[in-house]
Amino acid sequence: MVEPMFHRVFDEPAVVGSAFEISGAEAKHAISVKRMRVGEAIQVTDGAGVRVRGAVDAINGNKLVVRVSESVHEPAPALQLTLVQALAKGDRDELAIQAATELGVFEVTPWQADRSISRWIGLKEDKGVERWQTIVSEAAKQSLRSWVPVVTAPIESSGLQALIDSFDLVLVLDPTATSGIASTEIPKSGRVALIVGPEGGISEDELKQAEQFGAVRVHLGEPILRTSTAGVAAISAILTLSGQWS
Repeated sequence: MVEPMFHRVFDEPAVVGSAFEISGAEAKHAISVKRMRVGEAIQVTDGAGVRVRGAVDAINGNKLVVRVSESVHEPAPALQLTLVQALAKGDRDELAIQAATELGVFEVTPWQADRSISRWIGLKEDKGVERWQTIVSEAAKQSLRSWVPVVTAPIESSGLQALIDSFDLVLVLDPTATSGIASTEIPKSGRVALIVGPEGGISEDELKQAEQFGAVRVHLGEPILRTSTAGVAAISAILTLSGQWS
């Protein structure tokens, strides 16, 4: 059985043989939802590479005590993939970032594209980022990742150049592109971004700008995928082509 994972900030390194407490919402989830019992195996991470394995040593009211059996710091992945996901109506964008996190993206950037129906205006921006961060954090726990993706501040199309300039390679999903994603040379390391448009697709102006700034337009074959699934398919291809799944 795979040990369930929980998040905790460590002020000091967790030493084998020592014990620490989990409190708050994480402890409540462990006790009331996961029904953790004394002696059961557990994993705890700080979301920045620390992975602690141990067992539940005691349950004191609404707090969980964990006895450490192993503590490691896992390096950040050599290939750091960022999903630039356009805002979409309903929960399609949320489904996209959840699945992308389970696959291993390192960062998520919300994009208010020209054709995005959903809009984060004013206070909705902070709330939107907070909600997305909660979604990717929970997805990271579910997939037992020691690195939790960071959700950055949202960008508009006017910020595409600055975004593209900050990566080693930027791929733009475009069903009208002349090259398929499999024909693109994907590096084994470095910073790579994948731009996924909204339901109505990426506008011609945005496509031209992205290409002008150095991004590469690629397609995923004949099927036209929804914004909730296109990124997932492309990320799987990137991980395969870069040798991450070899």
